[in-house]
Amino acid sequence: MLTIHLSWLASSVQGHLGWCNPYWLDCHSVSATGRYGLGYFIFKGGMIPALVTLSLYWWLNQQWLNRLQAKNSQTLCVLGGIASVALLIYTLSLGHVGDTFYLLRRTGVIVYLGLTFIAQLLLSAALARHITQGKVLLRLSIATLAIALFSLLLDALPAVDYKSMDDAFEWLLILLLNLHALFVAWLWKTHNLRLMLK
Repeated sequence: MLTIHLSWLASSVQGHLGWCNPYWLDCHSVSATGRYGLGYFIFKGGMIPALVTLSLYWWLNQQWLNRLQAKNSQTLCVLGGIASVALLIYTLSLGHVGDTFYLLRRTGVIVYLGLTFIAQLLLSAALARHITQGKVLLRLSIATLAIALFSLLLDALPAVDYKSMDDAFEWLLILLLNLHALFVAWLWKTHNLRLMLK
């Protein structure tokens, strides 16, 4: 979240993007923030280390679920790893022109968002069976799904100018996915999780 907001700020300050609220209508996509000038370097420089951290995040959650003896914990690491690779492909292809790069970006972001949501839903459902706060995570995942489905419904309605709100939904969904991860990190602290290196 820090990376995309810094990229948006840098691109706007340098005049590559017009000033607007990315969470509102007729603004810019997340991709647009990392295509030009300083934003290009901030985006790549921030996202690539974040992807490594993201893979570790899913591995740690898998270890936690193993401790809780939850089902399907192995799936988290697989989904999270594939999602991280997909986001890496998206990140590296951003800022380059051509049909191939467009296909890589589109595939990368769709796979990342889809698999990350599924992994979060599995984690939320597993934690909801073992700890009270897991139910909050599950409700957050359901809300994220409801917003995504609502955006698809708006896109299907011919009377709605969905193009003007498409980017705002993208920013909102990414915000919700990141809030989920931050809430999980808070749960690690609350439940006194420690990673022991032996």
